[in-house]
Amino acid sequence: MDLIQHTSEYKQWIEELKSEIQNAQIKASISVNHVLLDLYWKIGKSISETISRKKWGASVVEKVSLDLKKHFPNQQGFSRSNLFSMRKWYEFYVNSGLDIEKVQQLVGQIPWGQNILIVSKSNSIEEAIFYINKTVENNWSRTVLAHQIDLDFYSRAGKAITNFKETLPEPHSELARETLKDPYKFDFLTLTEKALEKDIEEQLVKHITAFLLELGGGFSFVGRQVPLKIDGEDFYIDLLFYHIKLKCYVVVELKSVKFRAEYAGKMNLYLSAVDDLIKTENENPTIGLLLCKDKSEVIAEYALRGTTQPIGVAEYEIIKSVPADLKGELPTIEEIEKELAITLEIKGSGDSKE
Repeated sequence: MDLIQHTSEYKQWIEELKSEIQNAQIKASISVNHVLLDLYWKIGKSISETISRKKWGASVVEKVSLDLKKHFPNQQGFSRSNLFSMRKWYEFYVNSGLDIEKVQQLVGQIPWGQNILIVSKSNSIEEAIFYINKTVENNWSRTVLAHQIDLDFYSRAGKAITNFKETLPEPHSELARETLKDPYKFDFLTLTEKALEKDIEEQLVKHITAFLLELGGGFSFVGRQVPLKIDGEDFYIDLLFYHIKLKCYVVVELKSVKFRAEYAGKMNLYLSAVDDLIKTENENPTIGLLLCKDKSEVIAEYALRGTTQPIGVAEYEIIKSVPADLKGELPTIEEIEKELAITLEIKGSGDSKE
């Protein structure tokens, strides 16, 4: 290592890196995101190419870190781990076969923290680009992005069974399909014994911020148990949302049991009524989302094939995992479902709900 740092090649390399840093500082404050990322990209590229070309071991990065911090004592970002992250970030994309200029433009839209989180957690270029686009689209913080990655948003996006292609015009149908996911994960509903007195709707409304985050960008909460009077009969929508980008209402119906074909028929009724009674002429057709404990994909597809309104069917998960020391204090899934069935039966006895 000592021999390397005294070579002319190493000294020249350090001078080049210092020059890149100084040039970036002259152009703008290093805190400006696009300047910072451009600098990190150049450093990552230089580290990757120099180590490969000179056949130097990766341990030289620690020496580079010490030298850069010595010359720029008031500037953060030159730790050994961050330099390795720059190298990893560069190599992740440069080996993808994508247009590097377009890649740089894309990654330059989000902060460094989000960038390195995506590279560290993504298993493919496609997954990384998906999370970049979603971060830009929804202005996710690093914490929210980490949460979405942990819940595997990429694998679930656009996976709900729908009839959108047959009931909605393009490109609205594709955008609507991408908006839904399967399964939905309501990990924030860690129901306790006391919470057993409440049903899923009450819990979701109570945790509406987390619920909206799981639904995805663009959803706005309208109301719970929204009344509809159809030919003198009273019906109640479990949850009603409005999607700003789709410019339409979204009816969400919750079922604590496996999907049944008749659920699609009732949802079809609700959507027709919302289109006639609530939707305005300037808004797109209302979309329905049936959230069930379980489903048969074949039965769901057959049931939707005969409906005229745009409907999606997806499963939901209430609890993904619970720490061992809490398991004894929480009810089992079977206990929750039993209580929900009783609650929904009592509530639905006078309002025509399933």
